[in-house]
Amino acid sequence: MILFLCILCMCDTTHLYMTESERPEQVRRWFQAAIRDLWPVAVGSISLRKSPCIRKHCSLCESGQGHSSYALYGRRGNRRFSIYVPDELAGDVEKAIQNGRDLQKLMGEAGRRYTLALKNERRARGSK
Repeated sequence: MILFLCILCMCDTTHLYMTESERPEQVRRWFQAAIRDLWPVAVGSISLRKSPCIRKHCSLCESGQGHSSYALYGRRGNRRFSIYVPDELAGDVEKAIQNGRDLQKLMGEAGRRYTLALKNERRARGSK
């Protein structure tokens, strides 16, 4: 029963946003409207890491507690990178990463809808 409801919800959502005769220009406008508020964006992950410092006889390091800091991890070309993120900026970076994930989902949906719109347009030209 739950599977049926999930499939039903997915179908309803698709029908809310897409008509069978959608044109490529309509897909473009939908996509632009959908991404309008997706700023900032980032790709990667943020995590809280604990690492020792360079000071000799640091009480936090000697106790095993270490020093906590956030880091953004990502890729640039074939290389990995990490960037220190101050605590007060971690929430903003996390929001950017979530927006980036949402953007990737929208791009996948846009590709599907654009392809279907092109096929609809081609079919309409062929029947005239």
